[in-house]
Amino acid sequence: MIINTGARTDTVQYYAPWLLRRFEEGYALARNPLFPNKVTRYKLDPAVVDCVVFCSKDYRPILPRLHEIADRFNTYFYYTITAYGRDIEPGVPSIDESMETLIELAEQVGSQRIAWRYDPVLLTPAYTFERHRETFTRMCDVLAPHVDRCIFSFVEMYKKLRFNMPELMPLSVEDMDALAEMLGGIAAKHGLRLQTCGTNGDYSRYGIHSSGCLTLETLGRANGVEFRTLKHKGTRNGCCCFESRDIGAYDTCPNGCRYCYANKDHKKAAENYRAHDPEAPLLIGNLRPEDTVAQGAQRSLLAKGGQRTLGL
Repeated sequence: MIINTGARTDTVQYYAPWLLRRFEEGYALARNPLFPNKVTRYKLDPAVVDCVVFCSKDYRPILPRLHEIADRFNTYFYYTITAYGRDIEPGVPSIDESMETLIELAEQVGSQRIAWRYDPVLLTPAYTFERHRETFTRMCDVLAPHVDRCIFSFVEMYKKLRFNMPELMPLSVEDMDALAEMLGGIAAKHGLRLQTCGTNGDYSRYGIHSSGCLTLETLGRANGVEFRTLKHKGTRNGCCCFESRDIGAYDTCPNGCRYCYANKDHKKAAENYRAHDPEAPLLIGNLRPEDTVAQGAQRSLLAKGGQRTLGL
């Protein structure tokens, strides 16, 4: 199975001691976001966890001890670095700081295990087409040699986002096509593989690969292992990613990104962060009398004899 540590919150940036402790103790509990009284227990054991997937906007808190996980498990790292500043991403380091950290991460785990996420792509009076061109070019100049690929998506104009970002400019089909052509051209000049995330749009004419950022082929190639041939169900319309199990929780990331889908309420996220106990098996809070705990279904997805030797 695949364990995901960062789809619901930035666990690496804000909960690194908890995450490291969970792997040290060999298990984690995760509360079902739809049925809060149902809790799943996941064994964090290389015998049943084929790959640990990380997604963060700041790997600095975990870098000194990341080897404690990476030496034991197959891993893959998604590093989100966008064109935006603190006006949109209040808790995220600057672009230059983030690029420096990504290079440090690559030196530790290897570029073949890192995907740079440049998403979501959005337009405002401040973040124009030209600003994306300039920023993406500058970032490609630095990051292209240190990453496996770059992944981008276009912002989804859901109702809450229109309220949180009134300056947001709706993207037309023509806007998305022009942005894709521009990003694809820049990536090609840098020899960087570029692909979409969670979109049905076909931009292959610009050298852009289709969606599917978390696939068994990607994880296997990055770690030198062979997975069985299994269908990728995806997590939503336009998504071709393989199913993973997240040990995080929604409404827990203090970054305050204005486009965030994982926080319904930034105040609630801040409250949850303050209530976090790094020694508890759950990311937020503890087990309650009304909770039921069930062991999650865990089985290896690797082909017979497909496991690599770790720690070498």
